[in-house]
Amino acid sequence: MNSYKDKANEVYAFLEILSKEHPEVAKGFMSLHHAANKAGALDQKQKELIALGIAITIRCEGCIACHVQDALKAGATQEEIVETIGVAVLMGGGPSVVYGSKAYQAMKEML
Repeated sequence: MNSYKDKANEVYAFLEILSKEHPEVAKGFMSLHHAANKAGALDQKQKELIALGIAITIRCEGCIACHVQDALKAGATQEEIVETIGVAVLMGGGPSVVYGSKAYQAMKEML
């Protein structure tokens, strides 16, 4: 198994490939990404925790790796990430327990 840091790097590396192979899509995605993550009423950390909760509930392991990494970079604590996992479990049920464990493993690896 690749580490979660490796999984996040694979996602970012593919975005670089996509920017060369299909630049319009990559540019559109990155524009949306930057606009959605821009600090406003919610700060970067809060937005990353929301994204992590969504990543858990939609069962996207690459998204989990990226958003755990970015949440930690934005200053999220272990306690905040664990609470985010809890909310994801509330909203997503049993499958979110499984993917919440992946988020927890990613967090422990990246701390």
